[in-house]
Amino acid sequence: MCESPRGKTAISLLPRLSCFAGMRARRPNGQLIGIDRVLLRSIPLATGWNGLLGRVRAEFSLELEYRELIMLRVAVLNHADFEWGVHYPAYLRAGGTEEKCEALKEQSGGSDIFNEEERALITLTDQSTNRVEVDAEVIDGLKRLFGETKTVEAVATVAAYNMVSRFLVALAI
Repeated sequence: MCESPRGKTAISLLPRLSCFAGMRARRPNGQLIGIDRVLLRSIPLATGWNGLLGRVRAEFSLELEYRELIMLRVAVLNHADFEWGVHYPAYLRAGGTEEKCEALKEQSGGSDIFNEEERALITLTDQSTNRVEVDAEVIDGLKRLFGETKTVEAVATVAAYNMVSRFLVALAI
């Protein structure tokens, strides 16, 4: 085994390099952002985080516009400005509008600008974020609108981005 100047084996660098490469691959122009630099202080955390959130962002069947809508609403509710800044342009690219972004910032979030599906997702996000428990009628409504799989994915998106926003806010990222 090769020794580094600090006495660690070269093999121990492989997980760090792999994690770093994975982070760069999912960022525009390979540029790391603030949260990436903090996550890299714990390779096990960064690896798990990237795996989970990479799947939420890229592999769920719930439409990207709806996932980004959820992410923005979580950012509003948890005062996560960094999260808003990252997901605002992504929401617009996914089909969201400036008007809907402004409406998401309102306390109620239930503006008539949103369609039935979007209002159901906002209600889910508000209840789950603010009180953790979600009314059975809300979940039933989501299942009627989206089916089982997309409902589970919507709930998982809310949960995942509450984790993200709480991490960001706690560490002032």
